[in-house]
Amino acid sequence: MSQNSWRNIASKLAGKNFDEHLRAYRENAGALRGIAWEPTAEERGETNAARFLEKKGLADFNALYEWSVADRAGFWEAAAAELGIRFRERCEETLDLSEGIEKAQWFKGSVLNIAESCFKADPDALAIRYRDFGGQLKELSYAKLEALANRVANSLVHAGFGPGDAIAVNMPMTVEAVAIYLGIVKMGGVVVSIADSFAPDEIRTRLRIAGALAIFTQDVAPRAGKELPLYQKVVDAEACRAVVIRVGKSSPRLRDGDNDWDSFLCEDEVFDAVACAPESPINILFSSGTTGDPKAIAWNHITPLKCATDGYFHHDIRVGDVVAWPTNLGWMMGPWLIFAALINKATIALCYEAPLGKEFGEFVERAGVTMLGLVPSLVKQWRSTACMEGLDWKSIRCFSSTGECSNSEDYLYLMYLADYRPVIEYCGGTEIGGGFITGSLCLPAVPGAFSTPALGSAFVILDEHDSPTDNGELFLIPPSVGLSTSLLNRDHHEVYYSGTPRGPKGELLRRHGDQFERFGNFYRGHGRVDDTMNLGGIKVSSAEIERVLNKTPGVKETAAIAVAPSGGGPSELVVFTVLNEKVPADALRTDFQKRIKSELNPLFKIHDLKIVDLLPRTASNKVMRRVLRKQYP
Repeated sequence: MSQNSWRNIASKLAGKNFDEHLRAYRENAGALRGIAWEPTAEERGETNAARFLEKKGLADFNALYEWSVADRAGFWEAAAAELGIRFRERCEETLDLSEGIEKAQWFKGSVLNIAESCFKADPDALAIRYRDFGGQLKELSYAKLEALANRVANSLVHAGFGPGDAIAVNMPMTVEAVAIYLGIVKMGGVVVSIADSFAPDEIRTRLRIAGALAIFTQDVAPRAGKELPLYQKVVDAEACRAVVIRVGKSSPRLRDGDNDWDSFLCEDEVFDAVACAPESPINILFSSGTTGDPKAIAWNHITPLKCATDGYFHHDIRVGDVVAWPTNLGWMMGPWLIFAALINKATIALCYEAPLGKEFGEFVERAGVTMLGLVPSLVKQWRSTACMEGLDWKSIRCFSSTGECSNSEDYLYLMYLADYRPVIEYCGGTEIGGGFITGSLCLPAVPGAFSTPALGSAFVILDEHDSPTDNGELFLIPPSVGLSTSLLNRDHHEVYYSGTPRGPKGELLRRHGDQFERFGNFYRGHGRVDDTMNLGGIKVSSAEIERVLNKTPGVKETAAIAVAPSGGGPSELVVFTVLNEKVPADALRTDFQKRIKSELNPLFKIHDLKIVDLLPRTASNKVMRRVLRKQYP
């Protein structure tokens, strides 16, 4: 251990409060180059990545990355073999570019059902460790999880559903939700992911776009002693046939044609997974565009290879590890968690309560979590309340973070909670199947910063003149496993490729919409450059928010923007509004927040409201939200 390393400095501060740690870190930041964790030779050698690069005869992680993008087909073929992906029939060609890079086909000609690769572990090994709605810590083996998934698959077939049918899931991340997800995939169906926080209109929109034929939900979602309605929202959305899991104290009457979970679920625990082509869809997820309906993105049977590969090489998920990430199936990290953990023969850790207070921290301790994933706004809250201090998190080997821009000092605090274990920053998207930039336990970690592009992925940062720069808009360089090639309800080329510049070597570039800065060997994200924002870890467009707020009496028009706090961290929502008539600002803000809560998502909080005389517009009358961002505050 270097005398000047943060690990050594922090060891001398054992027992001191975080303020003293932060003061020492600030004083030494220059000498440390911001680095708050470096792997020892032993720690580096124990990683999945180190063992793999030794197998391939590569010198270090950087050499592994260079090979992964120089020979993309070779890397992804090797990754599939390393992870033990089960194919019924092997592919004719790992990467087929005959239809162009935009339509890259991976593992062409193969036959598989990716759900089978989730059950390679010892049947008696733990698949899920969870804290249920009653606060009890329970466990489920791989054998029992597969049996429950098979019961779901058989029940769907008995109910008349078959391969290609779209079945929605609108419920918290529970054991049943995981089994339902895998059961739908096993029977060849397509999961339609809907966050349990969405309002009825948003549920209706997603069911319509996906053409869902049925929906799984709960009667209520217990939260902090309250029972939030779920089934009623499904009813209000005029949803298709529902299967309802009852967890509440009272029992709502079901619509004609809807079923209780217990009566729907058959007893047959054996099911032969339906063999599919690699491009067959398994999951429809939604990501906001800049206008209109959310983009509908289909994951196929190869997309989970991206989730599991990122989990294996970057998050270092090993056999028997315990992986927690507070999430649900409506966000891509829900499916990611299933595949990244189960394909790597690890245990998923689920806490049914919200991760806001000490109860969640005690669950992390009791469950023996080894990798804990988060969003920055959650860490910010933990720091402000000190609710996680005094807990024993020695089982944690690393954290991960995604969904929003991180605040470096908040993330130093997170590391402090677990004796300075590193944070693997992770940025990507639903249409990527994982991350394009992240970190590694083979590399040093700077709080709130990324240390490497994801293996098998490449990007370039360009300025406003389309020249390479250290601070500008990031564009992806396809192809890669996980990248979408079509959208259900948009022109894929128009969304991701139309009008993009060429790369420094003439490469076709793919639009992503994030601004990034490179400093030394690290990168820092600065949020969106378009009119999409991340609020509470959920992507939403300005247009979606404005559509709801413009219904408010007295309002002529609105413009919603996201701004980064001066110290960095999660984006904050600011609304500019032009009025038709005088309305008190406090009353207007309250009305706006109620509308956002009821029609969009209660997680979206208004940070500031500005009443203005007019909005800046282009010659073609488009609102210039970039001007508003520059002018604020």
